[in-house]
Amino acid sequence: MTEPATGAIDAALVKTEPEERTEPAWGAVVSLALGVFGLVTAEFLPASLLTRLAQDLGVSEGAAGQAVTATAVVGAIAAPTMAIITKWLDRRLVMWMLSALLIVSNLLAAFASSLTMLLLARVVLGIALGGFWSMSAAMALRLVPMRLMPRAMSIILTGVSVATVTAAPVGAYVGDIWGWRTAFMIAAVVGALALLVQLATLPSLPPATVASFRTLIAVLKRPMIRVALLVVLLVASGQFAGFTYVRPFLETVPAMKIETISLVLLAYGIGGFFGNFAGAFLAERNLKMAVGLAPLLIALSAVALLVLGASPIAAAVAVTAWGFAFGAVPVGLQTWLVRAAPDQAESAGGLMVATFQVAIALGAIVGGLLVDHAGVASAFGYSGAATLLAALVAFLMGPKQAAE
Repeated sequence: MTEPATGAIDAALVKTEPEERTEPAWGAVVSLALGVFGLVTAEFLPASLLTRLAQDLGVSEGAAGQAVTATAVVGAIAAPTMAIITKWLDRRLVMWMLSALLIVSNLLAAFASSLTMLLLARVVLGIALGGFWSMSAAMALRLVPMRLMPRAMSIILTGVSVATVTAAPVGAYVGDIWGWRTAFMIAAVVGALALLVQLATLPSLPPATVASFRTLIAVLKRPMIRVALLVVLLVASGQFAGFTYVRPFLETVPAMKIETISLVLLAYGIGGFFGNFAGAFLAERNLKMAVGLAPLLIALSAVALLVLGASPIAAAVAVTAWGFAFGAVPVGLQTWLVRAAPDQAESAGGLMVATFQVAIALGAIVGGLLVDHAGVASAFGYSGAATLLAALVAFLMGPKQAAE
């Protein structure tokens, strides 16, 4: 343990650290990547389907955007508490249950007849999303030898990158051709495939610790954890205040057609795919630069949309750069949190996901209010300000060296 605060961890905490695995369980790692892919796909769908979804349910785009808020709020609660609620359960069983909830959520959304039913579907997704994300890094620590941990995390986070490449553009295209409900049905099939792979590959993983709320408090007392969570809060709120309403912006400001919007969202996803690898490359060499440059580029992209967004080419370039930047965000932040609390991975992961989901809710709420009362462009003003502040905090108060 590297900090005195860890001494405050619950005295009743039972540690049963498993022996380090000698052979990597790559199949299980890939199954976690598939689970993450399914979750992120479902999480991002409302952004690409917002216009049609709002019209069909008879609500405003700002109200429909609260589907993102519902998922975020529940995810924020589920993330830090999942390890506590399931403290006696085999981690394999927990992941199976969370993947099953992902499927149920998408089916509920596909058959939603009202905004209330859609929000219920997104609440179920929030439980799956918060629980899965908070435990995935801790599980990866037990699926491969420590020396292969960076590679395992890269594989898992690739699920995020692939989802950003496919979810938004495919969702927009499928929603326009076959309807937004079909997009959620496809997401349910993706979740089912992920569950099947998990059933076949995840080994038995009894809980390594008995978690408690005092464990969370002890981890939160670590100074670097608090700074990292502040950066998470700012980046995620800024990201989702803007990204949730990117389709309405592209439809109204540069006045793009749906085919062009799908291509721009595809470029956003491809940018995110390469941003993931760029973030990992930079994090291995200079972690402060990794966690600072990514939100700075998001801020610059938001400003570019505000200033030059009337130009379809400029808007497309800005959205692509935004995708590249956001693709780098999870890698740097995850690395930061793991290095700050390697001895309490589940608790640190839960706190990070909870903060991320609170920030998503904040961003979606603020973005929705701005869109409904001041126009779509105003959401990007908030996005640029929040991510610029995140970059400043990271540069001034972030990790001082790669090995911290």
